[in-house]
Amino acid sequence: MFEIPVSSPEAQGIGSEQIERMIRRLEQNRIPMHSILLMRHGKLIYEGYYRPYTPQKLHRMFSVSKSMVSLGIGYLMTRGVLHFEDKIVDLFPEKCPASVHPYLKEMTLRNMLEMRTCYSQTTYKLGLTDDWVESFFIAKPDHPAGTVFHYDTSSPHVMCALVEKLSGVPFWDFMKDTVFYGLDLSEDSYMLPDPNGVSMGGSGLMCTPMDLMKIGYFLSCKGTIFGEERVSKRYIDLATSCISPTVVKAPLPSEACGYGMQFWKTERGGTVCYGMGGQLLIMQPDADLICVTTADTQGYNGGNQFIYNAFYEEILDRLSERNLENIPGSARRKASLQDLTKSLAITPVAGKASVPMQHQVNGKIYEVEENPIGVGKLSVSFHEEGGCLYFKTNDDTWEIPFGFGSCQEIDFPIYHMCAASSGAWIGDDCLYVKCHICDSSVGSVHFQLQFADNRAVVYMKKTEESLFNEFSAKHLIGYHL
Repeated sequence: MFEIPVSSPEAQGIGSEQIERMIRRLEQNRIPMHSILLMRHGKLIYEGYYRPYTPQKLHRMFSVSKSMVSLGIGYLMTRGVLHFEDKIVDLFPEKCPASVHPYLKEMTLRNMLEMRTCYSQTTYKLGLTDDWVESFFIAKPDHPAGTVFHYDTSSPHVMCALVEKLSGVPFWDFMKDTVFYGLDLSEDSYMLPDPNGVSMGGSGLMCTPMDLMKIGYFLSCKGTIFGEERVSKRYIDLATSCISPTVVKAPLPSEACGYGMQFWKTERGGTVCYGMGGQLLIMQPDADLICVTTADTQGYNGGNQFIYNAFYEEILDRLSERNLENIPGSARRKASLQDLTKSLAITPVAGKASVPMQHQVNGKIYEVEENPIGVGKLSVSFHEEGGCLYFKTNDDTWEIPFGFGSCQEIDFPIYHMCAASSGAWIGDDCLYVKCHICDSSVGSVHFQLQFADNRAVVYMKKTEESLFNEFSAKHLIGYHL
């Protein structure tokens, strides 16, 4: 069983108080973190998980998947199966229309790896066909390939389909059996499939944060591990270099530093495997330092930048090249970090646990006006540590328990996904409940209940990529008769 060697932070030139400051800083900014891992000089120096997340729980890594596809293509190129100048239409003749657009005809694997395709958006989101791979070949190009950088998810999806076509096995099985063999990634890690069963190479990776750290270790070894060259150093150096400028389209400073081949560059000269919502594998080779985070920053303006800045300013900027074990107070600071780590949990919503209105509405049943999701009745009940929302339809009752001051792990209705749910009174007559989805989907569903006289108005919204549309910007208006 391969495990990254473990060391204290101090032995690798990082004070425990620095890690604690990073954690506290993210907490003060109310960033919903799920995990933080740190490695320096090839040693794991910190590992923390926010309940209900655990070391064994798989996490959706979103666009980190793209970097994995690059490594899969790199493996096949290292073995001479594929080449940078291969034309994608030659590799998928069965998906091409009778007449192929000239821009598409000239597009190479190099163009696709660099996100310099002939498209400026994700083709399978255009609704042209149910076949996500085919959409890449029938969509109308809007500029020549190999020119402008446009971030899109269909390109790595097609390259992932290519790996599956050539290998005959699901993409992540292929990666675990070849590129990452011997790293002992989680046996149950996998990639979510698209509607046709092709692995979602642009966003579907489900694995643990430790799996990402092991992949970071592999990249730090430049593709040669256990004495075997899996992906050539030349490929990895090129893939993690700055090839395409990204400053024009970047919404954040952390995304304005350039792009390689399915890898982003960092503000501090490093490389990152970047996934929506704060799924990050940040590699700073000059400092021999790697940071892995998982989180849900969707809906938090600049949320990922808070993570980067906390890592840069509390860890990277304060590194030492000497052993800090024997500095006075280090034992106390280590114990403080250990206690903090044991207490980590997803941050509950802020507000009051009780208001006078609570006793008036407790258990009341509200008849709901006609609405598109078919809810006929709603109610809310309270107990000392939290409460529960009830939405009754003709066929079912959706129960959404929540905690006051802490998150309660629940089975979210309809989708039966794990969620961490908390609530608080954010006004004398306004209850707020937030459910963090902690499953193959990552996101949140929000409920604001406004009470007045015998009326309850519920506003619901979701911050999630594709599911939970029942709760997307919907109002329910109920009356207690």
